Amino acid sequence: MHWKTRGAIGALALTLAACSQTPTGRSQLTLFSDEELDRMGEQSFAQYQQQLPTVGGQTADYVQCVAQSVTQAASSGENWEVKIFKDDSANAFALPGGYIGVNTGLLKVAENQDQLATVLGHEVAHVLAQHANERVSTQAATQTGLSVLQSAAGLDSQGGQQLMGLLGMGAEYGIIKPFSRTQESEADVLGLELMAQAGFDPRASINLWQNMSANSQGQPPVWMSTHPSDGQRIEGLQAQMDQALAAYQQARANGRTPNCQRPS
Repeated sequence: MHWKTRGAIGALALTLAACSQTPTGRSQLTLFSDEELDRMGEQSFAQYQQQLPTVGGQTADYVQCVAQSVTQAASSGENWEVKIFKDDSANAFALPGGYIGVNTGLLKVAENQDQLATVLGHEVAHVLAQHANERVSTQAATQTGLSVLQSAAGLDSQGGQQLMGLLGMGAEYGIIKPFSRTQESEADVLGLELMAQAGFDPRASINLWQNMSANSQGQPPVWMSTHPSDGQRIEGLQAQMDQALAAYQQARANGRTPNCQRPS
C-alpha cells in the first residue's frame, strides 16, 4: 500500500476516533485531551491577567457569588477561578481548566444577578460542551493537517509548538476567540438551562440580550462578531423558555435561591 494511502487511512481513523457528542447530541471533532485543553486555558488566563488589571472588593464578591451558583449547578467537578478585569467592553469568558473572566463593562449591561447569570451560564456551557476543543481541533485539522497532530506527542514537542502557534498563544489571549454560530446557539440553550438549574430567573435572559443590543448601538461588539443576531438569539431563548422555567421552579423548590448583592 502506498505510504500516502496509509497516511490518509491513518488520518481518517484518527479523525473518527476523535469524534464525540455535545450535551445536545451534536457530533463534534475533539482531537485534544482534557489535560491539553486545561493547559491551554491556564496559559490563556495567565496572559489575560498580564494585560488587564483586576478588580476586588464588593464587585468581586458579587461576581464570585453568581459564578459559584452557576458552576455548582454545572456539577463539573471544577474548582473555578474567577477574576474581574477592569475593561469597559461588555465581555466575559470561561476557559477549560476552570477559569472565568468578567469585564467591568459587562456589569453596566447586566443589571442584576439573573442577567449576569445568563452570560456566565452561556460561557460555562461553552466549556462543558467542549467547544474550545472542537474549535481548535477543526482549525488544526484544516490548517496544519492531521500529520501534525499525529506527531505532537505533547505541547512541548515540536509538533506541539506548531499547534500552540496555530492557536495564537501569546496573541489574542490564546483560545479566547469567537465561537461559531452553531456553538453560540448551543451555548445559549445549555446556558439557559444551567442558569435556571442554579435558581436564576431564565426570563432575565431576554432582558440581558435586549440590553446588549441597545449597548452595541446597532453594531455587535468584537467578541460577538460571529454570534447570532440579538433577534435570533432572543427567539431561540424564547423557544426554550417553558423548559427553563420548569427547571427554575424546581431549583427554587429545592432551596436554590441565590441572593448575590450587586454593589450600588
